[in-house]
Amino acid sequence: MTSDPGSEHLTSHHRATLRKIFQHPVSHNIEWHDVVSLLEAVGTVERHQDGKVEVTVGTETGFFDLPSDKDTDIDAVVGLRRLLAAAGYSEGTASN
Repeated sequence: MTSDPGSEHLTSHHRATLRKIFQHPVSHNIEWHDVVSLLEAVGTVERHQDGKVEVTVGTETGFFDLPSDKDTDIDAVVGLRRLLAAAGYSEGTASN
């Protein structure tokens, strides 16, 4: 399990959100504002006028649609897993 050098700065709330993102099967109740809080702690989040959100973590960048309600949809969770894993985060990072 990989650990990112910045992972020690994650709050327990950020770690809980990270665990939910990497949870199998995919959790259906990950609130978008919790995801944004985590992403802002580990990278940058830029909202675009077209309803997309640009997320950069380390050297990895991904684009996500804003959810229509408070919860993050399954496709976004899968994309977040890929982005965070490529940036060096894992389920193990949430345990540190």
